[in-house]
Amino acid sequence: EIALKNTQDLHIPRPPEYYSCLVRDLEILGWNKVAYVDTGLATIRLKAEDSCGRQHLITLKLNAKYPTEPPDCLVDFPVQFAVSWMPQNSLGDIYNQFLAALESLKEFWDAMDEIDGKTWVLEPENPTRSATARRIAIGNNVSVNIEVDPRHPNMLPECCFLGADHAVNPLRMKLNTNMHLWDPEISLLQNLKDLLEIDFPSRAVLEKSDFAKDCGICYAYRLDGTTPDQVCDEPRCGQPFHQACLYEWLQGLPSSRQSFNVIFGECPYCNKVRKCNENEQLN
Repeated sequence: EIALKNTQDLHIPRPPEYYSCLVRDLEILGWNKVAYVDTGLATIRLKAEDSCGRQHLITLKLNAKYPTEPPDCLVDFPVQFAVSWMPQNSLGDIYNQFLAALESLKEFWDAMDEIDGKTWVLEPENPTRSATARRIAIGNNVSVNIEVDPRHPNMLPECCFLGADHAVNPLRMKLNTNMHLWDPEISLLQNLKDLLEIDFPSRAVLEKSDFAKDCGICYAYRLDGTTPDQVCDEPRCGQPFHQACLYEWLQGLPSSRQSFNVIFGECPYCNKVRKCNENEQLN
């Protein structure tokens, strides 16, 4: 009964002043900037292009008290978008704030676009404009996950290397040794190349399938949205696994042993002792 009553309330017509004010605002703003309007004139999607030609959308959800109260604004940003609003403001004021926010994030999107265009990004598969992390392929079963600060995209990001110890330990050492060489005046990607003393695999020469190896336990690449991020440390093996699959495998082995939240057991391919952290698996 409560749900039905609430549903009826949603269909109460809005005052004529709401529609006249909204249509006036849209005409002043320009219909060429409108990407979508619902039939009830309660949800509006505006489009904009930043200085680099990237397309962006902002969705406005207006309540019946507009323009006394501001609309809810939904954007695909890596940071919070807070609108400054006064009762005398219009949609044009929101749009101008939206454009200013786009320009403030220009360097961040430039850095991420260069990474997406010049390296093989394993995760996320289809990054949104709000995504601040990239898992970049370095070699066979070796990758680095970077977390970029959208407010300071040219600073050293958080780096987490994924792969067998013999492959990632030299990379960690190079990063620690060369950290002082980071130059905020050059691009994020070039800095990573210089510090790690590597060239990331080229998209022009190699395919993603050269790095996207299936899990050796479930024989799938994606499992509940995750990709294999655990690799056997034996150089002659190097089989990748999903964290969840490896943890479940080791749990089921009679020879496995557990110390606090870390479980030890044999690799299903080469019998080398593997360890798996329970907390990482649960996260």
